[in-house]
Amino acid sequence: MTLPASTPDTVTDARWRAVSSEHGIAALRHTHWLDTEPREYDGAPGVWRAVDGKVAGAGLRADAPGAPADDVVLAPGEHLDVGSVRLKAISREGSPALRVFDPETPGRTRLRGILSFPHDDAWALPGIFRPAAEGEINVIRSVDGYEREEPAVGTIALEVDGSPVELTVTGDPAHGLSAVIADATSNIDAYRFRFLEIDAPAADGTVTVDFNQAYLPPCAFSDHYVCPLPPANNRLAVRVEAGERITETA
Repeated sequence: MTLPASTPDTVTDARWRAVSSEHGIAALRHTHWLDTEPREYDGAPGVWRAVDGKVAGAGLRADAPGAPADDVVLAPGEHLDVGSVRLKAISREGSPALRVFDPETPGRTRLRGILSFPHDDAWALPGIFRPAAEGEINVIRSVDGYEREEPAVGTIALEVDGSPVELTVTGDPAHGLSAVIADATSNIDAYRFRFLEIDAPAADGTVTVDFNQAYLPPCAFSDHYVCPLPPANNRLAVRVEAGERITETA
């Protein structure tokens, strides 16, 4: 199905392609967590199981004539195209899963655009990066209820609409940081949370947090992603009227 080539306002063509292309973000139909028992899974030809942290498929040609192989082993990040469907391996803390991307999934075929707040330079705010103490741990909670621990990176202290805020961030301070945020627009004028990329702080810790760069997480386009949720201190009481808001569907 042909989709629009562009979207309203601040969404770039590159972003729109990443979301709406044949095997883009919105095309995810299933995420199947595998065990060592070979099984059939919805949307995937053949039978699949977990093998040494990878996903292994067998009998593909029998279920999908023209499949490139009878048997296949995919490491996390690798994929196989069978007809119009893309099968991709992922892993979460050593547990492998098989993702099925289907260009005909309703989440993609009904997608018409990404709606954004108007760009406003006033939402590019100064902050100070504060590295985490050695040994500090963050608990990352995902939309499917899964929890994992990872070494804390630090926080960014800033003022948002007159209120002091301390954002928990992940990433590498030398190259760039990320945050998962919610605010008073969430579930009203915007999706329930958003992602935010932040440029690396300067040597003295100063950093610019540009909320115009806030964007929808993959789970805004498909329920089969396992996005991280915002930590408590990243749930802002103020309205952040900047960045991507919601999807537009037919």
